[in-house]
Amino acid sequence: MATFRSCFTFWKMVQATRELTEHTSVLARIDAVLHVMGAYGGTYGKGKPLVNALENVAQEAVLHGDFELAQRFQRFAAYARGELFLEILENHYDQEARQRSEEHMRRLVALGADRAVAALEVLCRAQPDATISDARDLFRGIAQSADYLGLGDGDGGIKLSTKEVRRLQQYRHMEVVLQNLPRPASLEAARLMSDILADADLGLLAQLLELKARRAGLATLRAAVDDPDSSEGVLHSHLKKQEWIFGGAYVAELARRQYTADTILDIPLLRGDGSLHVVELKRANVRDLVIRRNGHLMLGAPVHHAVSQVQNYLRVMDENRHTILTDHGVDTRRASATVVVGHPQYVAGSIAPHEIAETLRTYNTHAVRIEVITYETLLESAARMLALSSARQELDASQGSAT
Repeated sequence: MATFRSCFTFWKMVQATRELTEHTSVLARIDAVLHVMGAYGGTYGKGKPLVNALENVAQEAVLHGDFELAQRFQRFAAYARGELFLEILENHYDQEARQRSEEHMRRLVALGADRAVAALEVLCRAQPDATISDARDLFRGIAQSADYLGLGDGDGGIKLSTKEVRRLQQYRHMEVVLQNLPRPASLEAARLMSDILADADLGLLAQLLELKARRAGLATLRAAVDDPDSSEGVLHSHLKKQEWIFGGAYVAELARRQYTADTILDIPLLRGDGSLHVVELKRANVRDLVIRRNGHLMLGAPVHHAVSQVQNYLRVMDENRHTILTDHGVDTRRASATVVVGHPQYVAGSIAPHEIAETLRTYNTHAVRIEVITYETLLESAARMLALSSARQELDASQGSAT
């Protein structure tokens, strides 16, 4: 069950965005959000209508090339859906709140270090001959029992509000970030890492979290592809809102999936030039993806059916191009498509993966607006992009520490 969120602070954030754009249509969408949120003292429009209105602003901003504003409203929509905490939005878009959060983090780190020293002193008094291994075991035990520890009432002279207790719980997610950072190999390296964490480059941490999320998303998609019983719906759920997997040519996944009465698109993507790209998903488990007839390899019936389906989509959108452009601001006249279907591991008839790739390459050479790829190709391409992103991230991090 979805946990929708909204509040007065969030209303003020949305209101402030009116100063960030001069596009009339974007302002109109922002005003629609404020209308949904209503007047002071209510629920501020908490629910699906608010999420939809926020996503509409993001889509409109993308159409005008304002990707920073689009990303802001995508985060707003994630908060309204219950996927992000308000504090995360404040860290991104409220400088004073971000500074307070950083200071709070530093104090918590200092408090933790102080308590760690106290724990070591207790260990040394109890076991004068304690070793590094004993200290490691002590802290591992503390970490494993963290779920059962309480703050107490004013323990050590410290009194925390409910919000601060909640913030402490959120900091457990920092483990995801720290696992991506290099382990110090010396005391000097440890000191340098301490300095880096004290400055808390949130931009770097956000990039690390994004890479972590993409790796996790790719892993779950791979697991779904490897499951022979995965339906199209299951595969779609793992690809939703992950337009990065399809390459850097696409700037966003559009919120609207239906542009005519008889077409519902699996994944509509927006190119940088404002044109539409359609992704049609089929099952990964397709035995007759490629077949052998009279000694020649050719695509099987499931692929031809999928391509015919997409051809009809493109034809209908071509015919309704002016209406779609007027009503939704999306140019479908130059629309293209990708069909993702099958995987070599499921193909029958002792047809090798390289033969499947060559058959698809030959087919795509003669196609103009529609490309057919397998889930294997999609996964390998996404993995390469992640590897390049990780390499760039490591280079940026090393250059930042050098300066």
